[in-house]
Amino acid sequence: MVSKKITVKNKYGIHARPARLIVETAVKFQSDIFLLKNNDEINAKSIMGILMLEASKGTDLVIKCNGEDESAALQQMAQVFETIAQLKEWEEA
Repeated sequence: MVSKKITVKNKYGIHARPARLIVETAVKFQSDIFLLKNNDEINAKSIMGILMLEASKGTDLVIKCNGEDESAALQQMAQVFETIAQLKEWEEA
């Protein structure tokens, strides 16, 4: 099992569009991938779970990956959060 702490940098937090990108990335891997916020642990392959985290800008999350491709999964999940940090609201795109 590998894990990494990240901070949500997108000024709009994790809403539907970033949640979709997280799920699209997570489902590419066989490993179990979870996002942890405080005492909540959700499956990163569940868009509803991600939205229920209510992760606003500045929220600390831990990405936890467990499985045969866990290292690659963790690297890609961390990268998707960097990509999300650059997203703008759809009206501004």
